[in-house]
Amino acid sequence: MSKLDLDPQVVRKARLLAERAAEPVIEMARTHTTVSVERAQLRLAGLAGADSDGLPWVNHLVDAVRDQVGLEHGVALPVWDALRRESHADLSALAQAAALGTVSFRLPSGADADAAAALARSAARDGIGRIDRRRGERAEMLRAIGDPPQPWIYLIVATGDIYEDIPQAQAAAREGADVVAVIRSTGQSLLDFVPEGATREGYAGTYATQENFRLMRGALDDVSKELGRYVRLTNYASGLCMPEIAVLAGLERLDMMLNDCMYGIIFRDINPRRTFIDQRFSRQVHARAGIVINTGEDNYLTTADAVDAAHTVIVSQLLNERFGREAGLADSQLGLGHAFEINPAIPDSFRLELAHAQLVRELFPGAPLKYMPPTKHMTGNVFAGYLLDAFFNLAGVMTGQSIILIGMMTEGIHTPWLSDRDLALENVRYVRDACGALAEDFVPRPDGLVVQRAKQVLSESVDLLERVCDDTLLTAIAEGTFGVTRRPADGGKGLDGVVERADAYFAPALDILETEDPHTAHTPAGSVQR
Repeated sequence: MSKLDLDPQVVRKARLLAERAAEPVIEMARTHTTVSVERAQLRLAGLAGADSDGLPWVNHLVDAVRDQVGLEHGVALPVWDALRRESHADLSALAQAAALGTVSFRLPSGADADAAAALARSAARDGIGRIDRRRGERAEMLRAIGDPPQPWIYLIVATGDIYEDIPQAQAAAREGADVVAVIRSTGQSLLDFVPEGATREGYAGTYATQENFRLMRGALDDVSKELGRYVRLTNYASGLCMPEIAVLAGLERLDMMLNDCMYGIIFRDINPRRTFIDQRFSRQVHARAGIVINTGEDNYLTTADAVDAAHTVIVSQLLNERFGREAGLADSQLGLGHAFEINPAIPDSFRLELAHAQLVRELFPGAPLKYMPPTKHMTGNVFAGYLLDAFFNLAGVMTGQSIILIGMMTEGIHTPWLSDRDLALENVRYVRDACGALAEDFVPRPDGLVVQRAKQVLSESVDLLERVCDDTLLTAIAEGTFGVTRRPADGGKGLDGVVERADAYFAPALDILETEDPHTAHTPAGSVQR
């Protein structure tokens, strides 16, 4: 039942417009590849490691293929053809030889192409089988030790040192955190390679690497068994290596990944075309791995006014929903984001927040919504900040949000101390426990401000979507529609890594991801994928 009495025809129109606005971008993603998409497929096939300077072997191998034959047909045929012809022991040996310039790549044809394709398909199937088994492990753990009730309490750790992050994450879980996010080192999203190994030198965050994923997942498994509830792990798939990090997350059983359709474009100046192409493949991997995405609409409200720009959040959420569903994500994997960022000095600010939060909840009833705490208007007054965080927690409980990122009263002052986190956890626990099922009792007055404001924002969202359909999404982004910042389609970082596919483009991992239902094809834990 709608508490806001939203017109179903208006809601339907908004979704149809979002589909129209997204379709040209989806078609572009279907007909192009990128260096990171190709590297991700080699990672699925088991290629890992780096040279003495830290440059991964996947980068060496893809760069060598691109230099000699191009990427229009994908890397699979040239790589597995060379593996057959040159008798290298494995992909790692081939990549090391390619780095030395001692491998000759070609685009095979006839029987040679058939033989290379068969080997590539087998390798892709093995890699996806590993992701399937990790998904099965999660399901087994949830059955064995239990899943905490929503709203899940989401907490960030980020010391820069994975070996310091681990005890902090375990301590947070013991104090009530249900989801632990390891924020990435500053600037990693702009690296066109994924660092290797366990790292201890991150700045304002810890590098996202496969080994760091493995270490943290193991530590949270230990504390999950200790506590009798499954503790989820989150990292970030945005940036120039979105497809590769998605693969590594699937291989190491992460549970959530920051993966937004426009965050990297707007806030990291990554080329829009590169972002949307990389994003589609990464979300296909997330769908297969059972990973919940977290989108970044909350970030728009750090640069735009939370009242004036509320409709841009809804439009982005509708686009994220469409992009996500097309890539195979179930509604239960769409962790759409929004935030408590209205200036508290505005009269009726809390009622406006309730209107926005309830509108999002009703538009996306099956999505595990992620609600972000106040940051923009935290002044350094820790007492006022702690109160504002309590209002945020209250709004989250009243409107049935699924994932609540805890607010810090020292937001904007320093990286939170453990004591700050402990107080923040106490705040959200108190509000959640005191309110109980308050969402059931919260029914706004039909002619009141909350209902009327929600309808106004939905109407403005429809108007904006109509303009986006007329002008195209890439044009809207270039004009600063989302988050104020202007990002032209041919600007930003990473455009040189975009390649238009040839008619005979071959990518066996992509074929599997696109032709199999990700929600029925996974292999249970302990079984063997042949």
